Amino acid sequence: MLEQPRIIIGGHGMPEKNHILPEGMFDSSHYGYTQVVTSSPGTLIFISGQVAWDEEGNVVGDDVSTQAKQALNNLAKALDAAGATPADLTSIRVYIPNYELDHALQLGPVLSDFLEGANPPAQTLLGVQSLAMHDLLIEIEAMAVV
Repeated sequence: MLEQPRIIIGGHGMPEKNHILPEGMFDSSHYGYTQVVTSSPGTLIFISGQVAWDEEGNVVGDDVSTQAKQALNNLAKALDAAGATPADLTSIRVYIPNYELDHALQLGPVLSDFLEGANPPAQTLLGVQSLAMHDLLIEIEAMAVV
């Protein structure tokens, strides 16, 4: 288990990119992507789609609401590792397979609780055919600025 977020400083010259694996999150590098990438100066934060994985890569929950809470918990870890909070979010994209209106009704209160009164970011909700694994019911991708 990592004690500190793993940061890999890449490239020469400006701007600088940092690839971060937040503490307590599943290491997705063997799937070919990084959980968090920041760019500076004036840090832009790009967060890969977060799903309902626990630290071991197990799916948490079997409904959209429960999985959204876990995905947002992972998003909070990713933001924290990059020095940001939910208030720093500028946009989120939500992907839901086999989308129905009830999914949006379940998601709304969960997102509101996560934002804790901060101005909500721009949001796009997309109904998709499927996600990377059949047990996943939601994926949340985000961008933030600090």
